[in-house]
Amino acid sequence: MAALSADPLVPVTLVAGPETLLAERAVGAVVKAARAADADADVSVTAGSELTPGGLAEHLSPSLFATSRVLVVQDVQDVSDAVGELLVAQVKAPADGIHVVLVHPGGVKGKKLLTALRKAGVHEVAADRITRPDDQVAFVRAEVRRAGGRIDEQAARQLVDAVGGELRGLASAAAQLASDAPDGVVSSSVIAMYFEGRAEVKGWVVADRAVEGKTGEAVEQLRWALETGTDPVLITGALATALRSLARLAGAPRGLRDADVARDLGVPPWKVRILRGQLRGWTPAGLAHAIRAVAEADLAVKGGGNDPTLALTTALVHIGSARAEQGAAARA
Repeated sequence: MAALSADPLVPVTLVAGPETLLAERAVGAVVKAARAADADADVSVTAGSELTPGGLAEHLSPSLFATSRVLVVQDVQDVSDAVGELLVAQVKAPADGIHVVLVHPGGVKGKKLLTALRKAGVHEVAADRITRPDDQVAFVRAEVRRAGGRIDEQAARQLVDAVGGELRGLASAAAQLASDAPDGVVSSSVIAMYFEGRAEVKGWVVADRAVEGKTGEAVEQLRWALETGTDPVLITGALATALRSLARLAGAPRGLRDADVARDLGVPPWKVRILRGQLRGWTPAGLAHAIRAVAEADLAVKGGGNDPTLALTTALVHIGSARAEQGAAARA
């Protein structure tokens, strides 16, 4: 299915799919282009169930007061057979200065009309739901760029985890963060600050920074997490999970596909790519040392010590040292 064309001002556009945000944007792009070409362009919106052959003929007639017209038909699956035939005819022999946008919410209703429109060569724009995590991350990154900002893949995944997969919420959050972030750079720390109530997000942010050897950032995220009410046990749990995943990945047979590795590790396939990057610089001995440090911190925060913050900070320092020292030894 085609994406929105560089020039959306075509005679007939079919916007098909249940994702209302994408559908609204596709419609808006046509209207914007029409008004850019003709500030007096006449724009009409009608429901498919209310559109009659006579009414459609009127909409498709040249306007006395404008050089171009745009007709948006919502729920085109509800049009009558007679109207459907006229719409197909418009695709085959478009009238000059007339731009029609047909919006279909997906599903089987109106399938016969959709088939006829596609066979006639209608320009189609997809408004499908974006459900795959990788695609949601790509959407977030595109939205941040659209707002003039920058965000890397890992921060984008963090935002998806914090907001969820609903596109309207992701688009709103991406635009707001790009506007508010210093120099437009939407980093993990910026996201953590905005979504301070998401304990599960803060826990894995600390863990990711720690296993990547970014000890200073990990300590900063730890302090922010604890100050905003994250239970220390969630931090040790996230650290233990991150290190165990790296250890299991290190022991996985070579040549396995990411999908097979993901199944063995119990993580989504996109996470395997991140884990592979995090594993660089680690040796089995270094991972073992780091896992012992987290186990000691876990015991301390569960009652074996008096200062959970100190215990966790110490664990982060030990993790950074284990990665740096063992990595240096491996390179020597």
